[in-house]
Amino acid sequence: MDENYIVPESYDPAVDVWTALSETKKPIIMYGMGDGADKILSVMEKYGIEPADFMASDEFVRGHSFRGHRVKKLSEIEELYNDFIVVICFGSALPDVMERIDRIREKYETYAPDVPVVGDGLFDGDYISDHEFEIMQLKSYLADDASRECLDVLMKYRITGDIGTLRKCESPLQEMIGMLNIGPDETYVDLGAYNGDTVEAFLKLTGKRFRHIYALEPDRRNFSKLRRRLYYISSALLTAKNAAAWSSDTKLIFNNKAGRGSALITDPEKSDGRGYEIDALSVDSLLDGKPATLIKYDVEGSEHEALLGSEETIRKYKPRLIVSLYHRVEDLVELPLLIHELNPGYRMFLRHHPYIPAWDTNLYCI
Repeated sequence: MDENYIVPESYDPAVDVWTALSETKKPIIMYGMGDGADKILSVMEKYGIEPADFMASDEFVRGHSFRGHRVKKLSEIEELYNDFIVVICFGSALPDVMERIDRIREKYETYAPDVPVVGDGLFDGDYISDHEFEIMQLKSYLADDASRECLDVLMKYRITGDIGTLRKCESPLQEMIGMLNIGPDETYVDLGAYNGDTVEAFLKLTGKRFRHIYALEPDRRNFSKLRRRLYYISSALLTAKNAAAWSSDTKLIFNNKAGRGSALITDPEKSDGRGYEIDALSVDSLLDGKPATLIKYDVEGSEHEALLGSEETIRKYKPRLIVSLYHRVEDLVELPLLIHELNPGYRMFLRHHPYIPAWDTNLYCI
C-alpha cells in the first residue's frame, strides 16, 4: 500500500459543485432535458437551488417546455441574461457536442454535476471521508501511475463537477485495446451487448477469427437488433440470449426506460409499470465450466452482481476483464476491490475515455 497517499485537500466538500451552485448570485441555466435533468434537479431541490431557465442545442429547440419552462436556444438565453452558470444535464462523447460544450465553457461558468446513472447518493466529500481506507487500498492495487492519477482526477471531478478537470484524464480507447492484446483465439463474453455494436468491434479486432461469443442483452428491442446485426454468425459460434447478467440464475424485472435509466429490479413493487420479467443468468452458469478469455461488463448498474456470478470463471480461468465503473456511486471504488478479492493476480488499469460526464470510465484487468 502507498503509505504516502492522502486524500487531496481539493476534495473538501465545502468547495463542491452543490455549494458553488447554492452560493452563486448568477442565474442557473439547465442545458438539457429528460432523465439527466430530473436527477440533477432532485439534488438541487435538496440544496434549495432554483434554476432560472432551461436551454437545449439549437437543433432540439422546437417550442416545447420542460418543468414549466419553455426550452430556449443559447442565443435567447444570452439576450435574457448578462452572465449565467450553465449546468450540463446530458451525456455525450460526440466530438462536435464536446466542442460545443467547450465553447460554452470559454464564455460562461459551466458544470457537469456527477449524479449516479442508477441508484441514489452522491460521490461527495462525505463519501470520500467515509471510504478513505478503501480508496487507499484501491490506489495501491492500480497497476500504473496513469491509473492512480486518473483516480485522483475523477474524484476531484466528482466533487467539483468541473469539466476541465475531467478532461485532464481522458485517454484514447485504442491505448487499452492494444494492451488487452485481443487475438484470434478468444472466447468473448459480452454482458450488456446492446445492439451488437461491441460484438462487431470485437470481430473487427480479431478479423472474425475467434472460438466463441456469448452475448447477453436484457432489452427486447436491442436484442432483436443484435440478432439481425449478427445474423451471419453460426449458432455454433454465437450464444446470444435475451437475458440479464446476474449473480445467479433467476427471474428479475427489467425496467425499460429506453436508455441509461433502464435497470434490473429485484422487487416487483418498485417497477413503474414499464417493466417486464426477464431471465437473469450468471456467467458461470452460461459458460457451464468452459473457459472465457475476455469478458465485458456494461450492465447499467448490475456490475457487482454480474462479477459475483463470474467468480468461478475469474478464479479458474483469469479472463481479461473490461468493467464499467460509472453507473453507481460506489462502483469506482467497490468494483475494483471486489475483482482484487476474486483474483489478486490481476493488473488493474483505470481509464476514462472522452465523455461528458464521466460515463466512459472503465477498469481493464489483465
